[in-house]
Amino acid sequence: MSDDPYLTVEVGDDHVAIVELCRPPNNFFSLGLIGGIADALEQLDADPNARAAVLCAQGKHFCAGADFSGEGRSFTTEELYAAAVRIFRTETPVVAAVQGAAIGGGLGLALSADFRVAAPEARMSANFARLGFHQGFGLSVTLPRLVGQQAAAELLYTGRRVKGAEAVKLGLADRLSPLEGLRDAAHDLAREIATSAPLAVQSIRRTLRGDLADRVEAAIVHEAAEQARLQATDDFAEGTRAMAERRAPNFRGE
Repeated sequence: MSDDPYLTVEVGDDHVAIVELCRPPNNFFSLGLIGGIADALEQLDADPNARAAVLCAQGKHFCAGADFSGEGRSFTTEELYAAAVRIFRTETPVVAAVQGAAIGGGLGLALSADFRVAAPEARMSANFARLGFHQGFGLSVTLPRLVGQQAAAELLYTGRRVKGAEAVKLGLADRLSPLEGLRDAAHDLAREIATSAPLAVQSIRRTLRGDLADRVEAAIVHEAAEQARLQATDDFAEGTRAMAERRAPNFRGE
């Protein structure tokens, strides 16, 4: 269905589409990747054979977020987040299969889905403060929506990593599956959704999500502005250096 080099899309006879990220091992952000996901989901919305989708990824990690080494970083935050808003505005229910890292914006991508099936080895982290800047990809809305305001604040302030079992306990993930059966487990959940009446599922989903896409779009404007401001600080430079050097950062509040 897709000739995009960043992902593949295939709709099965069971009305479940498989949308697979193809930038292994880390599946770092690119405008092509996020825009391609938005394109794919918009196409699935128009396909009567597609009633649910599995969002999965090749390689070791689901999505490790942005590549701060600068390699291939040829897009602006505004362009990337415009594509992200398009993902939130699509109508096909999505189940994300999360293995390895879902870090930073990669966590934001995972939380754009309706459900998440995580492997025990999964590592979810909103690590923005550990890099010296502000969260993005609508996490200001989606994270507290799932785990509550206090848990979201703790995860954002500390940037700590949450593995699969704790993610289910917190509400970041909905089901836990062994890594070797992760995609099958996500597919099973998507198939359960696809066997329900599609018009009813669409109606229920619109009711439950309400103005989520509008709230994400408004939050993203603020997030992008704060990211731009903080990326000019010495702390952000130190945070990205420390990450590249695999050491603890030494922030000075400058």
